[in-house]
Amino acid sequence: MPQKVRIALDAMGGDVGPSVVIPGAAISLKRHPDSEFLLYGDSKQIDEQLAKYPALQKASRVIHTDVTVSMHDKPSQALRRGRKTSSMWLAIDAVKRKEADVAVSAGNTGALMAMARFHLHTMQGIDRPAIAGVWPTARGDSVVLDLGATIGGDAHHLVALAVMGSAMASVLLNRERPTVGLLNIGVEEIKGHEEIREAAELLRASQLNYIGFVEGDGIGKGAADVIVSEGFSGNIALKAAEGTARQMADFLRQAMTSSWLSRIGYLFARSAFKALRDKLDPNKSNGGVLLGLKGVVVKSHGGISAEGFAYAVDVGYEMVRCDLLTKINQMINSDGSAMAPTAQEAVS
Repeated sequence: MPQKVRIALDAMGGDVGPSVVIPGAAISLKRHPDSEFLLYGDSKQIDEQLAKYPALQKASRVIHTDVTVSMHDKPSQALRRGRKTSSMWLAIDAVKRKEADVAVSAGNTGALMAMARFHLHTMQGIDRPAIAGVWPTARGDSVVLDLGATIGGDAHHLVALAVMGSAMASVLLNRERPTVGLLNIGVEEIKGHEEIREAAELLRASQLNYIGFVEGDGIGKGAADVIVSEGFSGNIALKAAEGTARQMADFLRQAMTSSWLSRIGYLFARSAFKALRDKLDPNKSNGGVLLGLKGVVVKSHGGISAEGFAYAVDVGYEMVRCDLLTKINQMINSDGSAMAPTAQEAVS
């Protein structure tokens, strides 16, 4: 393991760029003082922010570039215009050249996925990468994937997602043999598309700890340590959950200020409401890992706060310290140690 965790940041990524990325990095550095940063972007904007954080400034190197990938660029446009010159590309390139252990960006998701796949390539046995996130549940945390990297997928793709998600859960959540469920419209074996039913058969024959289908409400219940879905359904589930959390927070705020009596009640229950607010805080689940690549890349929400971006950096740090790539390779290697032959064939 490296003495320092070297983190490459796309400092221009997200809705506001350095004014969130730099403070976020400073917060993460306090939690992980064995971090070093490579900051890619407009050096003038970056230096203005770095001046406010002497400890981060000491632990960082700034690499100037004039090219930034827009949040509205199509992946093909970003590849043509920003290849080899943009802050996003250079952060990924640092991982490929072993100058950094992980790249983190709050930029355009499609562009990040396209550049990362084009530049880092996928692991042997993985056709398409996936975005995996940590989802707070009633019984702890779960890993959910794919959250929108690719749309659709056959049974073999879903099995590959289960393998990668299991590896991530084992290292990040410290689960020796994480349970795996397939997101479906019902728990009965006859429910769902043919691809999902076929994936279930392959997973039953594998050495993964497969428990069956999980309905949408089972995600929040923590029905499984790893919940697998193709990207279209996974992204809808994520956005629906985030919207519901914000809606509930608004409802509570309105209820607590609707009358003088409710305001008094709030004073007595402040600690309970603070605990609830912390659980609903989207910052604490920020940071999706692009699994399946020959390098560690983390995607942050574009409109997140500095605290939220710090959590994305933390995720990248933990993935490096836990040696995620080695764990995934071990689970999909050709000797079949992680999967039974039937399921191994599905990802090779």
